Amino acid sequence: MVVGGAWMSQLGSVMGGMRRIVGFPSGRWGKWVVLGFWIVVFAVAGPLSAKLNSAQQNDSAAWLPNNAESTQVVELAKRFAPSDVFPALVVYERPDGPVTAADQAKAAADAQRFAGVQDVTGEVVGPIPSKDGQALQVVVPIKVAEEGNGWEELAPRVDEMRSIAQADTGGLNVYVTGPAGYFADFSEVFSGFDSTLLYITAAIVIVILLLTYRSPVLWLLPLTTVFVALTAAQAVIYLLARDAGLTVNAQTAFILTVLVFGAGTDYALLLTARYREELRRHADRHEAMAVALGRATPAIIASGATVILSLLTLLVAELNSTKSLGPVMAIGVAVGLLAMITLLPALLVIVGRWVFWPRRPELGSAEPTERGLWARIGQRMARRPRQVWIVTALVLGVMALGVTQLEANGLQSKDSFRTDPEAVTGEAVLARHFPAGEGNPVQVIGNAEAAQQLQAAVSGTPGVTAVTPPVVRDGYAYLEGTLTSAADSQAGYGTVDRLRSSVHAIGGADAKVGGGSAVNLDIQRATRHDRNLVVPLVLLVVLVILALVLRAIVAPLLLVATVVLSFAAALGVSALVFDNIFGFAGSDPAFPLWTFVFLVALGTDYNIFLMTRVHEESKRHGTRRGSLIGLAATGGVITSAGIVLAGTFAALGTLPLVFITEIGFAVAFGVLLDTFVVRSVLVTALNLDVGRWIWWPSSLHNKRDDLDLDQLESETAEVSR
Repeated sequence: MVVGGAWMSQLGSVMGGMRRIVGFPSGRWGKWVVLGFWIVVFAVAGPLSAKLNSAQQNDSAAWLPNNAESTQVVELAKRFAPSDVFPALVVYERPDGPVTAADQAKAAADAQRFAGVQDVTGEVVGPIPSKDGQALQVVVPIKVAEEGNGWEELAPRVDEMRSIAQADTGGLNVYVTGPAGYFADFSEVFSGFDSTLLYITAAIVIVILLLTYRSPVLWLLPLTTVFVALTAAQAVIYLLARDAGLTVNAQTAFILTVLVFGAGTDYALLLTARYREELRRHADRHEAMAVALGRATPAIIASGATVILSLLTLLVAELNSTKSLGPVMAIGVAVGLLAMITLLPALLVIVGRWVFWPRRPELGSAEPTERGLWARIGQRMARRPRQVWIVTALVLGVMALGVTQLEANGLQSKDSFRTDPEAVTGEAVLARHFPAGEGNPVQVIGNAEAAQQLQAAVSGTPGVTAVTPPVVRDGYAYLEGTLTSAADSQAGYGTVDRLRSSVHAIGGADAKVGGGSAVNLDIQRATRHDRNLVVPLVLLVVLVILALVLRAIVAPLLLVATVVLSFAAALGVSALVFDNIFGFAGSDPAFPLWTFVFLVALGTDYNIFLMTRVHEESKRHGTRRGSLIGLAATGGVITSAGIVLAGTFAALGTLPLVFITEIGFAVAFGVLLDTFVVRSVLVTALNLDVGRWIWWPSSLHNKRDDLDLDQLESETAEVSR
């Protein structure tokens, strides 16, 4: 007990010091210091943030873990084939008959012109006729600097080739596809979309803030703060990518924008709501903000810390793209959190009460949450809380059954778009007339002494055709084989597994299999490994933080259970929607992991927002009454925050890529489900049913917990003053 008392005393001292620190932006001169600091930060960060796109690494091989077999092949194969060359496959099809001599002359002339396109290197191969005589193929190798951005460099070269190939076709259908064609089309999708996404996200936030605050002015302050935070975060990430080896790709860059806007606005809503409460209790706005910061900031910091630590668990991942996602997103949330508890309070205090016009919170005015929607919902639940939470949990469980329909086995390149770019159409044409794996061969490398055995093993593996003679150099033998199935298909991955089994069985060959298909396969397997490792770590992080914040064991266990149930329900509904409404071919293996991290981390945000207020009110009114007061006081701000976050993630759906659309939909739906149903209904019903024992083993579980249900018929929840 002495040790426990000393620990509590130290904790109280730390919390007191924290309140003094977080209260600095509300000071009469502190607010100007904070404003000046962020002006300097924005001025320095602006030019750096604009360079973030140039630091992206979009080559999938660069995302692989160092111990992956295909990664080792990438390094070893540099002796034989440059790793910075991507083939463009130009396919000519005569749909109504065999290709003519004129068609062949056209393709041959184009091939000569392709050789003159900038960055085309080595031999342009073709035109190669198909066996059915209806198509021709030209293979054009394009070199991309390893330190550059492949999409940016390949796109103009492919565009020039398309202009050449599609001129004077004489009835031929002509398409540029293959790895270079897909890179170009991905580049077209992402080109300029960072600005577009920023505008769309900002517009969504503005509309929701206008509806939430019902003020034509107030929305400017959180939006300005979020924009400053995003700029600062992008600058920090750019410097780490440039100087510290942090991997950034186009997907993480876009999600960064959405997450900073969504999470940052959530924190702004919570702080502003508490500040508006305190303005009704204090004549001096500086004092009101100091109290609001002292009471709201611990919950905001705990919420931000949960998200940051949950994201940082991704550092244990094998896949470099997943590993880098953690720190990139964590930096965004951390900078957003810092801006919201420093810059936003300073701006609010500087502008004064008028910013809330036309609904200015005057001293002594009534608190609207006392008789609001969530106060009335709480009254109804208080009559039969056990029935409420059991029925709610059962409904969520039924929704979760849709998970059985989720096919997160990867998407072929042709299924990755919601539109039909030229590379997709060209691949379909190519598959009709040539081996499906043409232009993206498997690579086999082993010891030179086993060259002939390797060739025999590759030639004898079902699913492999057109095997090249082995090339021997520096003690290694290297050969390539064309897959009869698409390189990014499940059949292609099966061939890679069979091929690996065959060449690994050759004694002393030390053989390895790589190439595009093997890279994709190893990415999938690393993603599944990461999912199985990261999910329990995130749950552990959430459980520990909730236990520390609430100083209890029962409440954190129940809350984690609700978060998992909410995630499962969101994933189940998403799987059904993807399959039956959107008609997607499947999901990326990373989809469940990314969705889990975002939903669990952000769902815990709302747990902390609600339960810290319930904990605060339970000290004065008992747990059941405190639960109703907490719901009435935070229900509106939590649902508003959920709408903002859902809206920002829904903005990802404007990008015509299936994986990004799926992430946007699942997180948006999951957040709405979490805020409107799980957090506000299920958790409150559990609080009402379990009562004071939810705080066990802290001393709060000993406090009397009486609730006069008859009185609830005539009055709403009382908000403590």
